[in-house]
This record gives sequence, structure tokens and C-alpha cells, in this order.
Amino acid sequence: MTSSGGAEAAKSPLLERNAAAAEGWLNKVIDVEEAKDQIFFALPLILTNVAYYFIPLVSVMFAGHLGELELAGSNLANSWAAVTGFALMVGLSGALETLCGQGFGAKMYRMLGIYLQASCIITLIFTIAVSVLWWYSDIVLTLLHQEPQIAKAAGLYLKYLIPGLFAYGILQNILRFLQTQSVIIPLVVCSLVPLALHVGIAYALVHWTTLEYKGAPLAASISLWISVLMLGLYVLKAKKFEETWEGFSSESLSHTFTNLKIALPSAAMVCLEYWAFEILVLLAGLMPNSEITTSLVAMCVNTEAISYMIAYGLSAAASTRVSNELGAGNPNRARRAMAVTLKLTILLALCVVLALFFGHNLWASLFSDSPVIINAFATMTPLLVLSILCDFVQGILSGVARGCGWQHLAVYINLGTYYLIGMPIAALLGFKFKLHAKGLWIGLICGLTVQMIGLLLLTKFTKWTRIEFSHDSAHKILEEDV
Repeated sequence: MTSSGGAEAAKSPLLERNAAAAEGWLNKVIDVEEAKDQIFFALPLILTNVAYYFIPLVSVMFAGHLGELELAGSNLANSWAAVTGFALMVGLSGALETLCGQGFGAKMYRMLGIYLQASCIITLIFTIAVSVLWWYSDIVLTLLHQEPQIAKAAGLYLKYLIPGLFAYGILQNILRFLQTQSVIIPLVVCSLVPLALHVGIAYALVHWTTLEYKGAPLAASISLWISVLMLGLYVLKAKKFEETWEGFSSESLSHTFTNLKIALPSAAMVCLEYWAFEILVLLAGLMPNSEITTSLVAMCVNTEAISYMIAYGLSAAASTRVSNELGAGNPNRARRAMAVTLKLTILLALCVVLALFFGHNLWASLFSDSPVIINAFATMTPLLVLSILCDFVQGILSGVARGCGWQHLAVYINLGTYYLIGMPIAALLGFKFKLHAKGLWIGLICGLTVQMIGLLLLTKFTKWTRIEFSHDSAHKILEEDV
């Protein structure tokens, strides 16, 4: 017993030294504490993002079971809603990632509520404009050479989704307001609960009322408003927001223009990227065997979108950490936080692409039972792996750009890489060299790669900035060499 105890005592310092050495080596590779914080921050945001993605999707599923016309109409409406409305709302709210994030870091807490109100005013104006477009979407879609019956069904669906657009715009602003304060668990609750309720609401409106097809989009609108009310009540009642939300103020009107100068480039960043993927689907429809090619490209686009939801959590973490540190006047810590996020992203991306590489047939079978399409998807998988890797990295760098307030620079990168490089190469390889779906996706990879490089150069050579708030609530951008 004594000799055994002595041996253990002799070994314990060695074990402690080994553990310390291992921990020291790991800290050299990555800041462990920073990585833990970002992972715990990102995971709830991933769940939140997925929940809000599925609310309109569940409505499409219920509508699709009513018949082929309803399936086609609801899918077309959902795509049109994402392209013209939902993506725009996400982009406009990106201004708060800069303003609220840096304001919170600078401890100018009162300004967060002011900027939230200013952003909601901007969102309301754009939502009214998009609502007019949605109201006449059947005419617009017919002019875009969609089947008249399907266009009419999509137009009807969108009319009942208009209330949901108003809710979605406000929702995105509240999400950014909370995210920049590192308040994330309530976001999960206020997204998963409405999603669970949504299934019941959609079923009831579609099958238990005379609304039927119209009940599906109306259910999505109701569920999104439930989420807005839950989050709104939380902000109003929780004591932790006493400093950041002091009630409605007319002062927000004076900050609307400042917010708009960041919101418009931010919206352009998101929309330009989103539209590029939709253009690929449209180009696929112009090719020989368009049904197979369109289905294949649409599957790849959906796979990329679902994968990006995972990266979005870390992108939001990067944006929040960078904006908070810059607001606090710590640009070097902001850079370190970005470096940690990039390392985590690469690890996460490798896990995703490995799962896709080995399970592509199983994944493809969820979309289609056709052996032709499943085999074609297998040939696309190596290209899809490359695009996902690039998309993960550029997603984090885009988050850094939002945190720093570089949206006006990033929008030029997105415009040039997707529309002057990616789409022309896609069209050339797809049509001229007859590579079809592979050619389209290679063009996209070219665009993503150059975009990633452009954003890397932006973070490397652009002067990092912070927002400096004065006592009269005005602010200006101060440049700091890093």
C-alpha cells in the first residue's frame, strides 16, 4: 500500500507537467478560453437561425400536400419571398451589428435602444415597398415567364405572407440588438417555441378552416409575430436592458440617416450573394435536360444554404466579438478574436465536408428518389466540398466586416467577385464548354474564392475603426492603425 501510494505521488507531478504542457501547446495553437466563449455563443445562434429558416419552410410543406399546383406555387412564392424580402431584411439589420456592437463595447448603452428604433424605421419603409411588390407578384412572375397558373398561386400565397414580412423585419433588428449584447439563450427559446407552435397553427389553418392553401402563409405570419411579441416583451420586462432600452424616443429619427448609410451596403452585401445562387438555378433551367440540371443545382444550393447556417453562428460570434472589442478601444483583441474564429471555422468546415463526402448518397436521397439525380449529385460533391470550405471562411470574414463597419467596402468585393468573375465564368463553362451543372458550380467556386481572398486582404490592409460617441449622441468614425 505504501509503495503504491508513493508511486502515485511520484507520478502526479509528471502527470501535472504533461497536462500543463499539453494545455500550453493547445493555447499556442488557439486561445482556448476565447474558443470556448465563441462556441457557446455560436451554438444557440445556429439553432435560432435554423428555427427561423424552418417556419416558412414548414408552411410550404403543408401547402405542398394539397396538390401539385399548390406545391409549385408555394415553392415559387417562398423562393421569391427569400430573394426579394427576407434576405433584404437580414441585410438591413446588419447595420446594428456595427452600431450596437461597438456602442455596447464603448459602454454607451443608451445608444443601442436609439439605433434599434432607427433601424426599425428604415425596415418599415423598405417593408412597405416590398409589400407592394408582393401584392402584384402574380403579374411580375408572369412577366418573368413563369407558368401563369403557378404565378397566380404564388401571388396569392405572398399576399398572406405580407404580415409575416413586417414581423420578420422587426425580428431581425431585435435579434441583432440582443446578439450584440451577448444575450443568446432567449433567442433560442423565442425561436423554437414559435416553431413548435407553428406546426399546430399551420395544420389547423390548412385542414380545419376554409382557408386551406391560404392558411399556410398566414400561419407563417402568425408564428413570426408570436416570436416578435415574445422577444419584445422580454426586452421591455427584463431588468438587464434598463440601460440599453429607455423607451421610445424621437431622437431615433435624427440617427436614421446614419443607420441608413451602413444598412444599405449591408443589405447589398447579403442580397448580391444570395441572388448569385438564385441566378445559378435560373441558368440551369436554360440548359438541355433542364429538369435534371435544375434539380441538381437546386439541391446543391440548398445544401450550401443549410451548411452556411452552421457557419452563421460563428459569423455572428466574430461580428459581436470584433465590434465589442473595437468599441472598447481594443483593436488588437478584436484581431485575436477573429483569428480564433477562423481556426474554429476551418475545423467546423472540415467536419461538414467530411460528412457530406462520405454521406452524399444518403443526403441526395432525401431530395430525390431518382438514381440519375443521386449519381449526378455524387459527381458534384467534390465541387460542393470546395465551395462550402470557401463559403465558411468568407462568412466569418463578412461577419468581421460587419463588426468593423466595412460594409461599404465589402459590397464592392461581392459585386465584383460574383458578377464580374463568378457568373461570367459559370455561364461560359456551363454553356460554351458544355459542362452544364459542373460548369455553373465551378464558376461559383471561382467567385467564392476571389471573394474570400478579397475579404482577407480587406482585413489585412484596411485600418480598423471604432465608433466614438460624444455626449450629445453624435458619433464619428475614428481611424486607428493596427
